[in-house]
Amino acid sequence: MGAWKNVLTLNEDRTRRDGSEDALAQAIRRGADLRVYTEFRHNEHIDVASSNSELVGESSDFRTIYLVEDRWTAGIMTLRQPVSGPDGFGPRPSMSFFLYNQDGYQTIARPHLDGPPAQGKPGPSPAPFEEGMPKYHGIEGWDAGTNAPSYSFIYDFGVYRFLVREDWREVLAHDAGGKTISGSWKELRDAFMSGCEFKVAIRGLCDDLCGGATSPAHEIFVQCGSAYCYTERKLFFAATHPTVRVKPSIPMKYESKGWDFGWLIPYTDGTVKQLLYDPYTLQHRKTEKRLAIRWFAR
Repeated sequence: MGAWKNVLTLNEDRTRRDGSEDALAQAIRRGADLRVYTEFRHNEHIDVASSNSELVGESSDFRTIYLVEDRWTAGIMTLRQPVSGPDGFGPRPSMSFFLYNQDGYQTIARPHLDGPPAQGKPGPSPAPFEEGMPKYHGIEGWDAGTNAPSYSFIYDFGVYRFLVREDWREVLAHDAGGKTISGSWKELRDAFMSGCEFKVAIRGLCDDLCGGATSPAHEIFVQCGSAYCYTERKLFFAATHPTVRVKPSIPMKYESKGWDFGWLIPYTDGTVKQLLYDPYTLQHRKTEKRLAIRWFAR
């Protein structure tokens, strides 16, 4: 089995029980994968009208991870559809972009995929009220009635366990112009030729979501799928898994016009090409930037 390690545990009130936030940040900085384990009662979270008080454990993967100011960790579930307890999928198809911060502060964005016209306009809206769910605490909401509502909340899970798996190796780091900072082209190529998979850490990807204000320093970590190596030109690039871009902050949270989603193609010359979807219209755009990138192999 993979060597998953619990590096931070929070109690129900989100106070630290074990481990440390710094240990979590250090692992993410080294390219670690992240899962979060939580616990709740069925009739406190899934069906409040039920007499079933069974304890339920949930373990979720976070395929996009942010490290803000080199110290604050937040992860996003990028592949999740709404799930309705043991019964199956939720009533309406959408992406459930749950985002967990290292302190248990949670936020979700839900771009709908079924196409009914949305009548609402982007802007502040009440956080949903969950009747009969005393462990749910709504904080703020955005864009109710649009195709992409989002809101922030806290749920008093019985425990939060932040688990990491550290089997990635950094093989190349370069600046936005492609100049090598550490590692080497040869290490990257050799890893590619031996069949390794890749992950990237891209610095400053979401600066443009700050509306002209100074963006907090941030790295976004996302795994890659297909990879390509031009051996004579010494150019390497890869297509990432789907990812979610969010305006960087502490804590990380969704807000109106402060996020989008799509796919990236990072290159070893510093280019990052983006295919991004506007969550309100599902219309796409293509753009590119030059950014510093770290490449990890496994």
